[in-house]
Amino acid sequence: MVRFFRQVLPFAAIVLVFATLPAHAGTDGAIGDPPETEQQGDAAHPDAVVRSGLPVPRFVTLRSNEVNVRTGPGVRYPVEWVFVKAGMPVEITAEFDTWRRIRDVEGTQGWVHQSTLSGRRGVVVTGQQTRTLRRDAASVAEAVAQLDPGVIAKLRKCKGPWCQVDVGGFRGWLQRDEVWGVYAKEDVGE
Repeated sequence: MVRFFRQVLPFAAIVLVFATLPAHAGTDGAIGDPPETEQQGDAAHPDAVVRSGLPVPRFVTLRSNEVNVRTGPGVRYPVEWVFVKAGMPVEITAEFDTWRRIRDVEGTQGWVHQSTLSGRRGVVVTGQQTRTLRRDAASVAEAVAQLDPGVIAKLRKCKGPWCQVDVGGFRGWLQRDEVWGVYAKEDVGE
């Protein structure tokens, strides 16, 4: 993954300021009536303000080859870095108005506009070694390709401990624990 650092600010300080805003404060800090669809996140993500009605956290992918990641939820916050790979999976960890706080495979977080994200699913190959893409969902199945760590693939479906992916013109199965971008017990279908 390639990141271009433009300006580095103490992200924790920004989060603390943001966390003190009421859940129904607008991006300008004004307090209004909370929308009827607003829900609070679960205990693992107590600061997640859900505006879309979709679950938080959840995985999505980047829509374009250039996505500005900001230190806070709005254009007035500086760009901290730029993601440069469309299709890269990221995890949405919070929502604020039209902004989404995302986390990448390395655990780095920042804010992006919802228009820069796609509901399509993808995964990134993890670990330190080459992974074998298999024709079927079995460790004895024929090898289709070898994938290096960091390779991004389109996620098609997951069944049990296996996920089917498309990558570089190949379709096959990887073990769920060999990729990042899908939860351990999540059902994913075509």
